[in-house]
Amino acid sequence: MRPLTTDDVISAIQQLPDKTSAADPIPTPVLKQTADVVAPFVTELFNRSMSTGHFPAAFKEVFITPVAKKPGLHATSASLCHPISNLSVLSKLLERLLVRQLMEYLSSTDLILTGHSTETAALRVLSDILQAVDNGDLAALLLLDMSAAFDTVRVVPLKLKEPF
Repeated sequence: MRPLTTDDVISAIQQLPDKTSAADPIPTPVLKQTADVVAPFVTELFNRSMSTGHFPAAFKEVFITPVAKKPGLHATSASLCHPISNLSVLSKLLERLLVRQLMEYLSSTDLILTGHSTETAALRVLSDILQAVDNGDLAALLLLDMSAAFDTVRVVPLKLKEPF
């Protein structure tokens, strides 16, 4: 990955929505107004994070809000809720910049198909596997289903004075 520039960070800050999380030490609108001042420091922090492979512990802190799984249900039990996590804006910003670089790399190396249907992508994968097997190479396909990812999150039950 290439090091981020101050311009990369300023641009990403300006594209942030104005939402703010309880995890944010600086409200997002204030961060946007001061982007040119804070961007050099944020850029240094992000580049050090990328070069060391260390994600700052403060960026991992999350505020979880329980939301009822179905309208009309009262969120009195953890099993009736989906956990909605809110990360700090800097955590989301670093993630957004890393994803941008990853997508640029995947696109430039033809490892990802953009602008095609899922059918085209599936045919491309099948074609690549068959070609590898025909050439005597080993081929493997790894699939990851994230559709039920939040069903496996363990939520500590909350004692609520009254239902939402």
